[in-house]
Amino acid sequence: MEDYTYHLLPGNEYSLGAHMLEVCPSLAAGRARIETHPLGIGGKKDPARLVFEGKEGDAIVVSLIDMGGRLRLICQDIHCVRPIMEMPNLPVARVMWKAEPSLTTGVECWITAGGAHHTVLSYDVTAEQMKDWANIMGIEFVHITKDTTLEGLEQELFWNDIAWQLKGLR
Repeated sequence: MEDYTYHLLPGNEYSLGAHMLEVCPSLAAGRARIETHPLGIGGKKDPARLVFEGKEGDAIVVSLIDMGGRLRLICQDIHCVRPIMEMPNLPVARVMWKAEPSLTTGVECWITAGGAHHTVLSYDVTAEQMKDWANIMGIEFVHITKDTTLEGLEQELFWNDIAWQLKGLR
């Protein structure tokens, strides 16, 4: 998934995640369709793509990034909603969500942690499972929740950086 665009109406902010390819149909609210549409880049034939609206419910978006001397797994809690409008000119897989703790704070935290433009979205895998996996793999884990503040996250990242540097001295 990738952040495609934002709905910035105060008090009613949403992210629209979308992707033309590499999206699992298990995210669909209904039956996914396969359609071909002109691409306009790359000089290739029109690609087949999945087209669907995402289902409602709690989910996570996750990004794995390379910090140079370690990997960091960033996980953010989200709540997926029905699209707030029709999107006939966006023939791709798409999911609309409210980010925790809010769009503004969530984006600030995501960028501060180094979060990537492309993510994995899951309704089924939990943040706790992602944390367990990160611990097993020896990967730093950062979780953005309804209680996260930018100041708190900055402090967590500062201490994480020191801890990971000390780990490297062993």
